[in-house]
Amino acid sequence: MEHSVKIFDYCERGLDPSFWAEPLNAITNLGFIVASVLAFWELAARSAGESKWFRYLLIANVFAIGVGSFLFHTYATADTALADVAPIGLFMLVYLGYALYRFVGLPVVVVVPAQMAFAYVIKQAMELECWSWKLGFSLPATSFEGRTCMNGSLGYMPALAVMLLIGGWLMIRRHPAAKLILGAAIVFTLSVSLRTMDRVWCQDVVLFGKAVGVHFLWHIFNSVTLYLLLLAAVRHSVARKAG
Repeated sequence: MEHSVKIFDYCERGLDPSFWAEPLNAITNLGFIVASVLAFWELAARSAGESKWFRYLLIANVFAIGVGSFLFHTYATADTALADVAPIGLFMLVYLGYALYRFVGLPVVVVVPAQMAFAYVIKQAMELECWSWKLGFSLPATSFEGRTCMNGSLGYMPALAVMLLIGGWLMIRRHPAAKLILGAAIVFTLSVSLRTMDRVWCQDVVLFGKAVGVHFLWHIFNSVTLYLLLLAAVRHSVARKAG
């Protein structure tokens, strides 16, 4: 794919190649910036005796998600698509490792293989096409114009499953981070659903005479999801001393 070729993946852009073809999808990335700034302030206010560097990296990662997504929803090229998905993928992998090590208490020799397996599952899920299931039919929400399954949202389902599993385990163990992680999972369920339905509901959500879809709501609710995960790390990372 040529780097200058435009990508028309979302309802709001339609077939418009211009910079501001997706104003809602672009502007709502401010949610990620706000989430990272709020988490930064809270972490900075905590005891100076805490080791905070790794949590600052998580916060910076969320900030990068907002910047990368803004670039993609304005330039919409292959290069900016990478800037969009790479920080998201990095956050999923890094936060999984952090949660398994810090909250669950697993050793590094277990955490790293778990991250590798998680990355593999995500890759397979993102590449899965609905017709490969050979069901003989497809639901409107699962396949659209030959796109990958669930409008590409299937790749986020492993992250949702992991949040539910870790949150549930922590709830059983009465860990203080459990409510935040389970809350993030609930919000993320809504978030992924909206991302999936963007093209299905494209012509049903209209603003100023233009079909805008619901992808911008994915940004808003995903910002809340990441903020809750950051709060879990900022407030309840006291089980170990390394970050």
